[in-house]
Amino acid sequence: MKQLSKFLSVALLSSCASLLFDPIENNLGPIQRIENAQVETLAVSNLASVGIPKRQPVIAVYPTGFTDQTGQRLSNSSYASFSTAITQLPSAYLIRALHKAGSDNGGFFTVVERVGLDNLTKERQIIRSTREQKDEGAELGALLFAGLIIEGGVIGYESNVTSGGAGARYLGLGATKAYRRDSVTVQLRLVSVTSGKVLLETLVTKTILSASLSNDVFRFISDDTELVEIESGVVRNESGGLALRAAIETAVLQIIKEGTEAGYWSIDEKFKIDCDDACTSAIRG
Repeated sequence: MKQLSKFLSVALLSSCASLLFDPIENNLGPIQRIENAQVETLAVSNLASVGIPKRQPVIAVYPTGFTDQTGQRLSNSSYASFSTAITQLPSAYLIRALHKAGSDNGGFFTVVERVGLDNLTKERQIIRSTREQKDEGAELGALLFAGLIIEGGVIGYESNVTSGGAGARYLGLGATKAYRRDSVTVQLRLVSVTSGKVLLETLVTKTILSASLSNDVFRFISDDTELVEIESGVVRNESGGLALRAAIETAVLQIIKEGTEAGYWSIDEKFKIDCDDACTSAIRG
């Protein structure tokens, strides 16, 4: 019974240590910053509330126009990994950002399909062939052409830009905190189809934060003849996909803001573009 009580006391101390370093209740630094970083991706929802222009620009994104140029692999110290650190279809995030821009007010851009252009063309050929066979006089409308093209890509992914930690141990009770910071960089160019001129260019860098907390108990009980060791820990990683999405949406918001200032499109005065709040989570170059 005496040994059991000592064991329970050690477990209780371990629980206290876990509560002391709990990332949710006590809002510890790196862990809390991950929570804030994920909230910041939601702050870019300001993109949906931008005003609509008097004339919607027709814009296209080609599958080879916005790709991963980093070639970065997932960092792993234990074994070789063939998985990429960045999605191989970042254009999906870009198309979504363009489509969602100003969606609360009717949409800022008219986005035309170019990623699946071959499939679209084949389907139109089937429709045209079927109508000819059935002697249907209705003509198939012409495809909508784009006046603007978005080019660029994911041009940088830096692993372990900053890392560190701290720990302490007293009378067999210990706790360790560590963090690591990565970064992803996105570049966008707005190109005029008629002239080929690069109208606008923006560069956005978003940090990706990872943090870990661990607690341990190392005690001898029962007259220092029996050893008890208890360990617990938590690791939290910011989603790389959400970070990339936030960087792309911030870049699109910046393109809209700069295009308005340059006079490439005009927005109803009752609408106001405010990039400051949404862009604070990124470092723009």
